[in-house]
Amino acid sequence: MAGYLFFLFDQRDRIQKISFYLVSTAVGVHFLSVLTVGIAAQDLPIKNMAQSLSLSALAFGCMFLYFQYKFNLKILGVFASTLLSILMLAVMLVPDTPVASNEIFWGFLFVAHIVLVFTGDASLGLACGAGILYLIQEKGIRTKNPGFFYKRLPSLDFLDNVSYTCTTTGFTLLTFGLITGFIYAKSIWGRFWSWDFKEVFSIGTWLVYAALLHFRFHSGWRGRK
Repeated sequence: MAGYLFFLFDQRDRIQKISFYLVSTAVGVHFLSVLTVGIAAQDLPIKNMAQSLSLSALAFGCMFLYFQYKFNLKILGVFASTLLSILMLAVMLVPDTPVASNEIFWGFLFVAHIVLVFTGDASLGLACGAGILYLIQEKGIRTKNPGFFYKRLPSLDFLDNVSYTCTTTGFTLLTFGLITGFIYAKSIWGRFWSWDFKEVFSIGTWLVYAALLHFRFHSGWRGRK
């Protein structure tokens, strides 16, 4: 995070590249850590809050690396590295309480469900970051008071495209994540839906983004909308 914060004030490419390599290394090390824990436990490391946060950080880091490679939006690293630092701090502060393994939470469908949902949420989180950058740039242009961020941010069209791509990617991943989750629930409990809070929240989130994309396609929503 420190490297990207320094890059915020000093826009030399060398600083950004070093910061990106540091984040890439951290994500790689974290992946190996999660993999090691999973192999040692012979289970998917998502049994408590600490492990869930750790997996969230890994998914967010991987999706950041993907979109950074795709768009080369350098300043997005400031947002991503800050959120990653917060997530990892939470991982360290939340007790890693042992939880008994449950054999039903395993199998291809369950693993696919977890991977799709976590990477989908990570993509939507990055869409939020790109949206925040858009609002900052748009406000500076609209008020004719460019300020600190003006030269540090790309065009509004570019930011809108990044946000839109992150959103559609996240929505697609989340859609397939929900589908695999429902199929898995049916195979284990004999029903697709049980009104669990996580199910209701996930469907609510999906409906919000479905509406957002619908209005973009059919009503021309762009930019601030």
